[in-house]
Amino acid sequence: MTGTTSGWWRTATVYQVYPRSFADSDGDGVGDLRGLIGRLDHLAALGIDVVWLSPVYPSPQDDNGYDISDYYDIDPLFGTLADFDELLAEAHARGLRVVMDLVVNHTSDEHPWFVESRDPASPKHDWYWWRPEPNNWGSRFSGPAWERDEDSGEYYLHLFSRKQPDLNWENPELRREVHRMMRWWLDRGVDGFRMDVVNFIAKPVALPDAPMAPGDLYGDAESLYANGPRLHEFLQEMHREVFAGREDRLLTVGETPGTSVAQARLLTDPARRELDMVFQFDHVELDQGRDKWDELPFDLVALKRTLARWQTGLAEAGWNSLYWNNHDQPRIVSRWGDDGAYRELSAKLLATVLHLHRGTPYVYQGEELGMTNVPFASIDDFADIQSRNHYFEATERRGQPASDVLAALRSRSRDNARTPMQWDASPNAGFTTGTPWLRVNPNFTSVNAAAQVGDPASVFAHYRRLISLRHNEPLITDGRYELLLPEHPRLFAFTRTEGERGLLVLANFSGSPLDVPAVDGWVGAGLVLGNYPDSAEVLGEQVRLRPWEALVLRR
Repeated sequence: MTGTTSGWWRTATVYQVYPRSFADSDGDGVGDLRGLIGRLDHLAALGIDVVWLSPVYPSPQDDNGYDISDYYDIDPLFGTLADFDELLAEAHARGLRVVMDLVVNHTSDEHPWFVESRDPASPKHDWYWWRPEPNNWGSRFSGPAWERDEDSGEYYLHLFSRKQPDLNWENPELRREVHRMMRWWLDRGVDGFRMDVVNFIAKPVALPDAPMAPGDLYGDAESLYANGPRLHEFLQEMHREVFAGREDRLLTVGETPGTSVAQARLLTDPARRELDMVFQFDHVELDQGRDKWDELPFDLVALKRTLARWQTGLAEAGWNSLYWNNHDQPRIVSRWGDDGAYRELSAKLLATVLHLHRGTPYVYQGEELGMTNVPFASIDDFADIQSRNHYFEATERRGQPASDVLAALRSRSRDNARTPMQWDASPNAGFTTGTPWLRVNPNFTSVNAAAQVGDPASVFAHYRRLISLRHNEPLITDGRYELLLPEHPRLFAFTRTEGERGLLVLANFSGSPLDVPAVDGWVGAGLVLGNYPDSAEVLGEQVRLRPWEALVLRR
């Protein structure tokens, strides 16, 4: 058996809700808390344990709520604090925990802290990164990472939008205020936090220039600000000040771009008292070239190698987060599956492979239905600030053909994940009675919850079975992981074992039949789960996997 980690979240599955796209209760075209309350039974029926709520705080919505102007309230777009309290009560009544998004690398430029910090004489001036001259860093949303403030004549740092100035965690008063805010939400009944780019909070104080490749307009500084010099100190302080004494009921997960296995082991080792788990990006960056818009062919061998490295690297200490989708990623069935003839089978296969790994799985809204990417027609169809900024920089400053840039956006834009949840075949997919803030995927008439929830052969039903299996099979949480046939270009095969007991996973990542040789020691293993309705009950000497077929077998 691998090293075990205490924590109720070992057997849990988390479901991410992107509130503006989940369910609209008042017909204004934007999802809200009351809409979510009305759909909690869908989540309970799926069997998940935790709802992770993307930001619902007051915000100018420059980055869809990840630019927060008040940490102590709910944006009227989504409802009220009373609605939020009702959501907590209704979720808890169904046995569901609620985790909030914690965005404290940056605020909105309309937050009172930042408004006050514009005055160089203010004590809050040091709560943000102000400099008389900028360095060469580039923003992750295109353009420079510095904006000049006309009143003060100084520049402020923003790793994301210019309306998202970065907080200076070197200031102890700022850290104390963040801790106070976190305790306020926990006291209200929140069950933990997903921490947005939390490994960016410990920047090098000198803010040195970053290396630049030929042709670059700005320096790529991720290696400087990701996992910075005081990160572990800041997280351990946060644990002492906020989580100590409450750990048993809470979930803490950090979004940590640019983090290695060794760094993640430090961040998630329970003995260090930092985080329960982190989101790493190695696997979702495998098909990216110089940036996210430079698409490379899918490489199953590289995917297997990467996931196995994380499985073995955190086997004795720490814990994995398992995900294909979230609000920042395109739909996985379109990305690495087949969203045409084999949409349902490939969606089930991808789910099977992910959920049989060691770690806590995350399901992004609509993933349990096999929702797909969207055939956006023009730049006017995109709402995402990152996508729009890239389009205008690529076409106007770099001279790239608009058709090429649009093709990359259709494949990679975050808007693919943000189209409204597809509840039924009625107008606007049952999401709203008004005009939706972002267009509904036109395939909603066939891909929707109403068509799947009662169907035992649906993608939804398959997710239910996987979530239930994790609740009831200790091998999935604690069994040893071993990757089989690592160089096979179409077969993903691995085992989860403890002594003589074990599970074998076989998955054909292709639209053609695949002959699999007998796996030593597994002939005669019985079927636990398959994504075809007539999967073989017993593993034979020779197995022919059908297109996009996945099997889970037990011995």
